Amino acid sequence: MRPAEELRYLILAVQREGNRMLAANLRPLGVTPSQAEVLRVLADRQPLTLAGLGELLVCETGGSPSRLVDRLVTMGLVDRGAGEDDRRRVALALTDDGRRLAVRIAEVEERLYGTIDDLTQGMPVPETLTLLRAFAGAFPSGQAVVRRGGEPGSTP
Repeated sequence: MRPAEELRYLILAVQREGNRMLAANLRPLGVTPSQAEVLRVLADRQPLTLAGLGELLVCETGGSPSRLVDRLVTMGLVDRGAGEDDRRRVALALTDDGRRLAVRIAEVEERLYGTIDDLTQGMPVPETLTLLRAFAGAFPSGQAVVRRGGEPGSTP
């Protein structure tokens, strides 16, 4: 197997396993990993327009997470309100239930990150992050990570 192929499959394997673990831990909360990402981004950055939210999501590329947001509005977790500067613009923000759920999602994420920390203890994580930033930065999802604070030297 050539190195590029192995890199591709290893990234895919790690992503799938991480998503599987996250989904299993989010299931009791009644949300998917993609829905959880929307709630966490809004918790950190609200209010946001739909386009502004789309620029920060890794789970959804293409810039318009309207179906995800529609479902979260239906669930009573996200509110669509008029923008402060322009009442014609829609501003997305968490409801009280959405804020409470975002806190619980953050706890699930922290447990996942603890598992990742344990599995990578003693490994060259900074060098790996440098490689992955260079590789992912060429793609919209990688650029979303940078916009959310994933640049070298940043702390989310």
